[in-house]
Amino acid sequence: MKLEVIMAGFGGQGIMLMGEILAHSAMVEGKEVSWIPSYGPEMRGGTANCMVVISDRRIPSPIISSPDVLVAMNKPSMEKFMPFVKKGGLAVLNMDLIDKALEKDGVEMIKINAIKIADEIGNIKAANMVALGVVVGKTGIVKPDTVLKSIDYFLPEHRKAMYEINEKAFKKGLEIVK
Repeated sequence: MKLEVIMAGFGGQGIMLMGEILAHSAMVEGKEVSWIPSYGPEMRGGTANCMVVISDRRIPSPIISSPDVLVAMNKPSMEKFMPFVKKGGLAVLNMDLIDKALEKDGVEMIKINAIKIADEIGNIKAANMVALGVVVGKTGIVKPDTVLKSIDYFLPEHRKAMYEINEKAFKKGLEIVK
């Protein structure tokens, strides 16, 4: 078992946090993990992406050239990474910031309105947790309960009030793929 994931979007959308939570959850479950962040010229508003590799064996290289899963939270990210998604792979697209999805033969598309869903829950900053819920629900790569513990682990003390919103957003993502 090996899953390679690229998560991408604008800085400030919680892309790195989403990747850290996924990687941490897999590590807690005893899997081999790598997480590589990549920031654009600005942290807020610039581009950001991260690569997460989860495996039951040693990971020979943390660099991903052809992901199994793409999470694209905006149009530039979709345009940049969609051509590289493996046949049989998955693309989770945030349609709130993508006007038209790039279709690719052999790639399953899950189109969500992550920002709208997060806003309805109580805070648009939880859009990343909606997308993470979709990935975890669809792939089963880690247990949802482990992810919820990792969300709590990564929330700093002054943001603990956001746990409930993040939990609801993550669970909404899980529901989307049931």
